[in-house]
Amino acid sequence: MTSLQSGGRKVAVAVAEQPLPAVFFMTNTLETGGTERQFVTMANALDRDKFSVSLGCLKRAGPFVSEVSGLNEFPPGGNLFGPQSWRSRLALARFLREKRIVVAQAFGFYANLMLIPAARFGGVPVILGSHRQLGDLLTPEKFRAQNAAFRLCDRVVCNSDAAAQRLRDTGIREKKLTVIPNGLPDELFADVPPALPREPEVVRIGMISRMNHAVKRHDLFLRAAARLSQRLPQVRFVLVGDGPLRPSLEELAQQLGLGNRVTFLGDRRDVTEVLASLDISALSSTSESLSNVILESMAAGVPVVAAEVGGNMELVQHGKTGFLVPPGDEMEFAAALEKLVTQPELCHRFGRCARENAQASYSVATVRALYQDLYKSLLAEKGCFVAAAIGQTQAVGTSQEGL
Repeated sequence: MTSLQSGGRKVAVAVAEQPLPAVFFMTNTLETGGTERQFVTMANALDRDKFSVSLGCLKRAGPFVSEVSGLNEFPPGGNLFGPQSWRSRLALARFLREKRIVVAQAFGFYANLMLIPAARFGGVPVILGSHRQLGDLLTPEKFRAQNAAFRLCDRVVCNSDAAAQRLRDTGIREKKLTVIPNGLPDELFADVPPALPREPEVVRIGMISRMNHAVKRHDLFLRAAARLSQRLPQVRFVLVGDGPLRPSLEELAQQLGLGNRVTFLGDRRDVTEVLASLDISALSSTSESLSNVILESMAAGVPVVAAEVGGNMELVQHGKTGFLVPPGDEMEFAAALEKLVTQPELCHRFGRCARENAQASYSVATVRALYQDLYKSLLAEKGCFVAAAIGQTQAVGTSQEGL
């Protein structure tokens, strides 16, 4: 009960406890990757005083599984349009209804195709797709299938302007697109001991990237490293990541004569400590939407040299926090790295500026607020009553139908 002042006297008004608005996140797997990392980050970051959170995936696999709890699996089988996938969509729709989910959000291509139709069938008021890549690595058939799914959702969250522009160019309406960048957890800004002990006079250049696709251009990084090693004996090179291309890359490093100048660390969970071991971060990939590696390097105060593609241009301020070079240009890539190696004060200044930018624009608190404000505004558009600031109480008699 609460009381209101009316005509000089207090009037008792009954108040009923409101369940928190229920949000559901879905990803493909919990393997190592930027999309999966953001799924975990935002799932753990949402304010539990304002929302209840349920999580789902297509396959419960990968090292990030241990970082979330209550993960529900909806396996599609071997084909996203086969009989098993439709049975899983029906099961997912039932789950969404039973949990009274009011916001369903997909993270990634496969999650889009699984969750969006299931949420529509399950009567979820607010449905969010996601576009977290440029789309150039999808086949035309996959790109068309995803765009068809996007027409069933209320908003498509893009993590960069570059990703959003690709959808605009293919006919997705501007009103349907929302750009929210990746968020950086507080621990990425912490001062930590380096994973690799610092050595006097040694300058380390690292590349952190999965070794699963030629578009990452590890070969360009290694060829640039070979150029630098001829002139700069103090430089060492570190590759972090794993995948099917690793054996051929290790062989290339030997062919280029890098020998003990290059270290392959494999897949690591201690990326913050690895970044604390580096002086320069390199990203030679020719397709990026909004790189988590660049963001994490910024948070660690490590300057970046990256290809001038996609969302890299939204993150790296050329000549202020790092350098952008033409994609695929080995000589320019090596020259930019050499400039930072030979000008340590410039390197330190770029790192400080990058860290300040990351704290100002990409902290998890900033990004969480953007998501939660989006949920509130979309629920209001749908006529779903949510108390002020996503509160927990509601006057008796206010309908909760549709929630």
